[in-house]
Amino acid sequence: MSVTIGQDRIILTGAATVEDAERLLAALLDHPTHVIDVSSLVRAHLAVVQLLHAAGRPLSGVPQDNFLREVVLGPLMNP
Repeated sequence: MSVTIGQDRIILTGAATVEDAERLLAALLDHPTHVIDVSSLVRAHLAVVQLLHAAGRPLSGVPQDNFLREVVLGPLMNP
């Protein structure tokens, strides 16, 4: 996964591994008002999923994977 910081968003792309969780946490702490763009996220390790849920931020975009979209991130996408 690549964690990219945009002007008003944190962009997650590819497969999010456990190693990516620390970089995501740093991005969340450094940019407390940014939304999180998951439109290019393919897979996510549970550590990354936990950070996304704990952050409680709005998600932007829709992941292509049904399980990721409907089950894992669904509650965050449709609060």
